[in-house]
Amino acid sequence: MITALRSACRSLPRPASAPAVILAAVFLLLGSVLPGPAARAQTAAGTTAMPAEKLPAGFRSATAKVNGTSLYYRTGGKGSAVLLLHGYAETGHMWLPVMAELAKRHTVIVPDLRGAGGSAKPAGGYDKKTMAQDVHALVAALGHDRAVVVGHDIGLMVAYAYAAQYPQETTKVVLMDAFLPGIGDWTTVWLLRDLWHFHFHGKTALALVQGRERIYFEHFWNDFAADPKRSLSEADRRFYAAAYAQPGGMRAGFEYFKTFEQDAKDFAGFGATKLAMPFLVLAGEKASGTFLIDQARLVAGNVDGQVVAGAGHWLMEEAPKTTIPALVAFVD
Repeated sequence: MITALRSACRSLPRPASAPAVILAAVFLLLGSVLPGPAARAQTAAGTTAMPAEKLPAGFRSATAKVNGTSLYYRTGGKGSAVLLLHGYAETGHMWLPVMAELAKRHTVIVPDLRGAGGSAKPAGGYDKKTMAQDVHALVAALGHDRAVVVGHDIGLMVAYAYAAQYPQETTKVVLMDAFLPGIGDWTTVWLLRDLWHFHFHGKTALALVQGRERIYFEHFWNDFAADPKRSLSEADRRFYAAAYAQPGGMRAGFEYFKTFEQDAKDFAGFGATKLAMPFLVLAGEKASGTFLIDQARLVAGNVDGQVVAGAGHWLMEEAPKTTIPALVAFVD
């Protein structure tokens, strides 16, 4: 999220206050757009249903009560555990293209994180330390005491928090394109004027995006891609917009960003002890570049970093022919 994430607010003057940033960004994003009939119907009804998805052969879905919350998850395969953690504006659905391949040799566990998709959306617990405890409890409940942990975007923050809290139970870690709050010069990303969405939350933000979830998410799916035409498919965009339009979905998603300051404190403490397990860092050339790789080397001693040529933030969608083989080879 470094070089390619600058287009959404490029035309904004530098404001004097945080509210000005929010208001200017909102007007740029939404302008005078009013929800059409479908969006108004969705608002009147309160939500859309959680969309259905077709899982690969041999996979099942279920819900588990863990760590004081409820997580929806998909699982399949046999062997050592591989935990796949999604990022913002997506759910565990993003991992469908790689699940069957990994399941040939591993038990694959793909939750929707706290607050996302089919999982519960409680009032709190969105710091990444707690979210890591959620998914660790899920892995244990499914009978595994060790796992490879893979995360994209917000999921990579949860993956790092998992490895830092449970180093003896984490065999390998994959971090995919975003950053680690509290590590190195992380505020270079967090305070980028273009990345206004990190500071966009609360009642006003929720009111503005209600019924317009798709409009809001287009900022991420288009502006964070090297080429919007190679980003998420239309079917996936519909899926994720409907998933986050569920009651509490947008509020929970905003909490992922609201907790970054607490995450930074937690991660700074974790980072005092370098992790020994192997790390793979995959980053888009037009997004994180080498930033996340450099951060990972501050917190881990065995890091293999790969910049995916020509790709933006959405590595699974923009560069599957590079990302999936690299991921599978490292996990295996």
